[in-house]
Amino acid sequence: MALQDHFHPPLSTHRHWQAFHNAWATYIASDLNHRLPENYFAEPNVQFGIEIDVATFEESLPENVSSLQKNSLKWKPPAPTQSFPFQPVSEAVEISIFNNEEGPLLAGAIELVSPANKDRPASRKAFVSKCEAYLQQSLGLIIIDVVTVRQANLHNELLENIVASDVQHINTHLYTTAYQVVKHHKEPRLDIWQQSLEVGQPLPTMPLWLRGPICLPIDLGATYELTCQEQRIKVANGLRQK
Repeated sequence: MALQDHFHPPLSTHRHWQAFHNAWATYIASDLNHRLPENYFAEPNVQFGIEIDVATFEESLPENVSSLQKNSLKWKPPAPTQSFPFQPVSEAVEISIFNNEEGPLLAGAIELVSPANKDRPASRKAFVSKCEAYLQQSLGLIIIDVVTVRQANLHNELLENIVASDVQHINTHLYTTAYQVVKHHKEPRLDIWQQSLEVGQPLPTMPLWLRGPICLPIDLGATYELTCQEQRIKVANGLRQK
C-alpha cells in the first residue's frame, strides 16, 4: 500500500494522525514479538503533549500518616543553585526492543517522528540527542519520518551532530533511516541505511540491528497496510477514508 499524507486534507479531516501513529507503533511491536528470539521482546511507547507537573496535585494528608512522614512530605527544598531553559522530548512514538536475559536491557529502538519533534530548534535538538544516546550505547536504531507539515530533517541534524565531515544529506523531509554501530578493521564505524519516502509510493523494508549480531527485516509497508486496514483507511478515487 502506498504512503498517504496523514497531515493534510482530505485524510487529516477524517482521521487523527496521533491515533494512526499509535496504532502503527503497536503493530510494528506486535510483528517484532512474533519474530524476535526467545529472550527479546518489543514494547510500544507513545507519549503526546508531555507537560512538566501535569500529574502533581496538592491534597490534605491522611490522618494515619506518621509525624516523620508528615515532616518529610512538608519539607521544602532550598532555591536551586542554577536555572536555565531546557527542552525535554515532549512527544515520543517509538518501539523499544529489550533483551531480558540480564535485565530487561534495551537492545534497539524504532522512532516514528511527530510534528512536535520537527518544530522548534530545542525540540529537534532533544530528539537528536535521544537518538545520539542510543547510538552511543551501540543500539540499533530506525527513524521513520512521514510528517508532511514540517520541513526539518532530523536525520541530517543527527549526522551533523556526530560526524565531523563527509556527511551525505537526504534531500527530502520524508525518509526512513537505519543505523548500526559496528567495527570495521577494529575501528568503530556508524553504518547507515537511508531511503527517501514519497506520498503515493510504497514503503521499504529496513534492517533493525539489535545489540550484537542480530538483524531483523522491518517491513514498513506490511505494518503500514495492516494499520490502514484496522483504522479503516483506504485510497479510492482520491478519497482516503472509508
